[in-house]
Amino acid sequence: MGIYLNPENDGFWESIRSEIYVDKTGLIAVTNKYINTEQKYICVSRPRRFGKSMALKMLAAYYSCGCDSRELFAGRKIEKQGTFQEHLNQYDVIFLNMQQFLIEAKKGEVTEYLEQEVLEEVLEKYGDAVNRHDVGLAAALRKIYAKTKKKFIFLIDEWDCVMRERQTSEGLQRQYLDFLRNLLKDQVYVALAYMTGILPVKKYGQHSALNMFREYSMTNQKIFEEFTGFTEDEVKELCGRYQMDYTEAGSWYDGYTFKKYKHVYNPKSVVEAMSSQEFSNYWTSTETYEALKLYMDMDFDGLRGDIVRMMGGGRVRVNTRSFQNDMRNLKTKDDVLTLLIHLGYLAYAPETEKTFIPNKEIAGEFENAMSVSGWPEVMRVLKESEKLLEDTLKGDEESVARGLDRAHTEVASILTYNDENSLSCAVGLAYYSARRDYRLIRELPAGKGFADIVFLPLPHTKKPALVVELKYDRTADTALEQMKERNYAQALEGYGGEVLLVGINYEKDHKNKPHSCVIERVVKS
Repeated sequence: MGIYLNPENDGFWESIRSEIYVDKTGLIAVTNKYINTEQKYICVSRPRRFGKSMALKMLAAYYSCGCDSRELFAGRKIEKQGTFQEHLNQYDVIFLNMQQFLIEAKKGEVTEYLEQEVLEEVLEKYGDAVNRHDVGLAAALRKIYAKTKKKFIFLIDEWDCVMRERQTSEGLQRQYLDFLRNLLKDQVYVALAYMTGILPVKKYGQHSALNMFREYSMTNQKIFEEFTGFTEDEVKELCGRYQMDYTEAGSWYDGYTFKKYKHVYNPKSVVEAMSSQEFSNYWTSTETYEALKLYMDMDFDGLRGDIVRMMGGGRVRVNTRSFQNDMRNLKTKDDVLTLLIHLGYLAYAPETEKTFIPNKEIAGEFENAMSVSGWPEVMRVLKESEKLLEDTLKGDEESVARGLDRAHTEVASILTYNDENSLSCAVGLAYYSARRDYRLIRELPAGKGFADIVFLPLPHTKKPALVVELKYDRTADTALEQMKERNYAQALEGYGGEVLLVGINYEKDHKNKPHSCVIERVVKS
């Protein structure tokens, strides 16, 4: 029982004693499948505060032979799995928090300090198996295995902190990667290596030192989707327990989507909201918006327009494969967008290869970053959006048309109107303030087609729903007739009450023919 070798189960014990604990022990059944196989190298990357360290503490409590954790797992999901008894507290575990070593080591001596600290504990237990005590950690572990056949499980937290926090220290990065490669790759003493960080591992220049790892990142979590954040069922249960509105929780913290699990919630924010009994910005409050602003202000062609489209509720195609997993050498717009996906500021839909702003909490962070940067035209649109919503709710068609014209004028230099999709993004931006009381849905299946934009009111607001149909170079009346013919209002599943049908048209010859708008009130039974 040590700090690094065979830690005790205190970390997991604290987790399950917390006010809110969501059972994610099913993760253990997945890692058990890969012990002593060619797939034993696992790198799971997620944004900060998405439960990475908590998962490692759970794995340490389960695998470490330095403790007895049977009672901690009693009644948990893993207890029902067939492999539960086989691996429970059966391994020597080496637990490494790379952030700690980076902070405590002298400049440039991270790996030397790590070896010194870990070797001290390894030799205390297995000194009889190592003839010389001046060997490195990898050599010592090989000798231990040769004499005892003991295998080790490596749990590595913040694996990428050297890359993120020492971005200009290329020599240190190469040394660090070579150290990890020598410690883990093709070593007979490795039963499992599970490491976590924010960035994937595969492309650090010529040093593909860790190419034995299978990557599970925010662009494809694969079998780890369920454990990336909170699922719909988990959030529904928490909302019921704490008497919080589930729909509003979704508008604040949902939005991360994968191939199987389409709704994954930010776990940090959900826990804080339930505990404090208030929906607010929790995840973003743990880091200054300057971090986001730095990437938003990068001068890549089309980046500003893509961010504006996403602020308007749109989605943007992105090539995530060109990203080199490097926070410093960003060469294209796609590199920036992919980095923001890994950092959690954007979500990613793998089926369409498109990225988007996931929820109200993250949209607020983009707004904060824009307010102190060179985005004055966008900020004017956002500030005027509240009046546009008020005019819409009053049915003031002329004021709505004028408001949309002003919004178009402001963002014309950033966002080009050339089709109904671009118009939809611009209108979504113009109605930005509606997200305080509404959930915005793009292309909602409705009746015999898809409604361009739907604003569904959150339950506590007592406001009407808005169904917006957009036309480009047609007429607003055409948009209205389409909504009525296809019965869009009646197709709003689960909603009953007043609905405003809002038809909007934008003319190609916009200088002479401004936006037009028609609004009609109907009641959905």
